[in-house]
Amino acid sequence: MTNMVMWTRARVVGGALLLLALTATACSRAPERVAADTAAPITVSVATVGMSDLTDAVEAGGVVQARTTATLMARILAPVLEVRVAPGDRVRAGQLLLVLDGRDLEAQARGARARTEGASQGAAAAAAGERAAQAALVLARATYDRIATLQARQSATSQELDAATAALRGAEATVAAAAARVLEAASGLDAAQAATQVADATESYTRITAPFDGVVTEKMVEPGNMAAPGTPLLRVEDTRGFRLDVRVDESRLGQIAVGGAVAVRIDADASAPREVQGRVSEISRATEVDARAFLVKIALPDGAGLRSGMFGRAQFAGSSRQVLTVPRNAVVRQGQVTSVFVVSDGTAHLRLVNIRDTEVLAGLAAGDTVIVSPPPGVADGRRVTAGGRR
Repeated sequence: MTNMVMWTRARVVGGALLLLALTATACSRAPERVAADTAAPITVSVATVGMSDLTDAVEAGGVVQARTTATLMARILAPVLEVRVAPGDRVRAGQLLLVLDGRDLEAQARGARARTEGASQGAAAAAAGERAAQAALVLARATYDRIATLQARQSATSQELDAATAALRGAEATVAAAAARVLEAASGLDAAQAATQVADATESYTRITAPFDGVVTEKMVEPGNMAAPGTPLLRVEDTRGFRLDVRVDESRLGQIAVGGAVAVRIDADASAPREVQGRVSEISRATEVDARAFLVKIALPDGAGLRSGMFGRAQFAGSSRQVLTVPRNAVVRQGQVTSVFVVSDGTAHLRLVNIRDTEVLAGLAAGDTVIVSPPPGVADGRRVTAGGRR
């Protein structure tokens, strides 16, 4: 019984305290509301919500790549002797990057050069023989002419004339044979020189050089490995120009044209993505033929501090449409809540809205007047005065 009495008294006391607290709160808030209603109006800038043209953007992500990339491969079967570069090294055009074992090819090249030298000497000997035959022909012709003149004067016998004639014909045949040997020697020299060029070119395959100025991005062999024709050895990329490769659905392809400007955002730094202006350089079907997607290559400006492997997003301009928009600086964001101050009859009213960028999805209507860049003193129900429109 005593416990019941004590519990009843506690309830009475608690209720009395709660009533006193509510009364005090009401008394304290009433003057604030009266003050807000009677305070001098705040001058604010306003804008009218209206319809605007909005262009939808088609966004596609991709990876930054060098415009020019070379995969250096072996053209002969030979062991790898030296690899003189590593990934990340900058190289110059013509710089020696890798050496293969080409001792057998070097020996073949020396043999080809020796044969070329021998053919050259043979050609010189054939030319000398032709000159000797020409000299003998001159002598034989002079002898024949002299004997023929003497025979006409009855000062030489017919036998002497026949001998002179035979000597002349023999000299002429010797000259023809010498000329043929000269042609043969020249052909042999040409063949030897061609064989030497082939041997020298084959020997040069043992020295892999950089095709252009750039950076080594990948090394696929080590000294001692066996290089075979078509085996990738090194990969070099030209860092003077980059592009962004993105895949675009076939339905969006009509909005993209070669040569068109494209806004590109490079996400090298998540906190501060880099904005650059690119240009569509090529449109081709993607590797997956049945994917109904196209590969779009976007040339990026030089000197933008890019490197291969960066992720980027391209924004292609889409179709235009009429939408209800509100100035960006009229939107008040508090966490996940988005609102604006709407001015009606000289009073600011806080209104929740659904907005995507500047497009109004819900909460406002065309013709509504909103406060732009609300000053700190503006609150729901506060009297305001429009100081200007934007």
